[in-house]
Amino acid sequence: MQIEVAYARPDKQQIVPVKVPEGATALEAVKLSGIVDIFPEIEPDTIDMGVFGKVIKDPASHELREGDRVELYRPLKIDPKQARLNRAKKKA
Repeated sequence: MQIEVAYARPDKQQIVPVKVPEGATALEAVKLSGIVDIFPEIEPDTIDMGVFGKVIKDPASHELREGDRVELYRPLKIDPKQARLNRAKKKA
């Protein structure tokens, strides 16, 4: 089964195509993809993941389907609500 694993930093983005067996989970796909070799800061067991923009609550049990793209999410630097509040204060 063919899927993709994607990760992006401000300076570098990578989508890695990978073949996984039927019934493979999102976590297994990330480990099989070798994306950790490209981005050593990724901790597959703790990083937030999603499939096509929808967050996966338990990547170790989420079974993938043909053509899925597993996305790895970096932690937010600032809460979005706080960022909006900061922008509103600047305009005032």
